[in-house]
Amino acid sequence: MTIFISNLIYSFLISFGVIIGAALFAGVAAVINNHPPVKTMFDVASSIKIWAVVVALGGTFSSFEIIEQGLFKGEIKSVIKQMGYIIFAFVGANLGYNFIKLIRWCSQIWMS
Repeated sequence: MTIFISNLIYSFLISFGVIIGAALFAGVAAVINNHPPVKTMFDVASSIKIWAVVVALGGTFSSFEIIEQGLFKGEIKSVIKQMGYIIFAFVGANLGYNFIKLIRWCSQIWMS
């Protein structure tokens, strides 16, 4: 059971880190290219959420293969585990996106 919880945490934090890291480095690139960094960060964060989930799962095909085998062979436990990994990856990506939205909101307050 502890390996399952560890993998849930990995899934969550990897997808969260992909969003935050990509958005921050996009902001640096925007500064270098003389574009608005906060807008660029927000645009990148919103466009890569699904890719953060894919990265956290290590490729979607393996997860879907495990779900398919679990459904057709009656291994419900493996299906539940994979669904947990997918849900935690989605939550991590969404929380990362919301963190970037918070940065954008704070920058709007700061500018006014």
